[in-house]
Amino acid sequence: MHLNPIRFDRFKSLVPIQDWDDLLLVGWREWVALPELGVDRLHAKLDSGATVCSLHAERIEEFQRGKEKWVRFFVLGDHDRQESAYHCNAKLVGSRYIRSSNGHISLRPVIETMLRIADFQWPIEVTLSNRETLECRMLIGRLALAGRCLVDCSRSDVVSR
Repeated sequence: MHLNPIRFDRFKSLVPIQDWDDLLLVGWREWVALPELGVDRLHAKLDSGATVCSLHAERIEEFQRGKEKWVRFFVLGDHDRQESAYHCNAKLVGSRYIRSSNGHISLRPVIETMLRIADFQWPIEVTLSNRETLECRMLIGRLALAGRCLVDCSRSDVVSR
């Protein structure tokens, strides 16, 4: 099965590093926000071993808004509490075949949204998937981290205590 290539040119995240001091030092796990989706607090794993970002989403539905394809879905925040559920809508960028860490390949919807860590934010592409058995609701891969963050894998919650 052929995996769709990632469009590296859409984001400036793969620009060579000029100065290490320009990088945001983060831990392997941080509290993040997705402001365009209305998600104000979500625990994410920052994983340079993963290529793309993945967000746990439930009840994913595609729909038309004018001539564009969109998706609506629910994101659960802390501890699966109903009061921390976010109802989200986003423009569908496409679909990609993604190989998970256990080798399973699935076709996932892809959206583009803003990621905020501490006082910094930038656009990322995110696949929507079922991450209910995993500790963090979101995985942030190296395409979103490259050129912006330096991950200290020995620490967590460095910028988001």
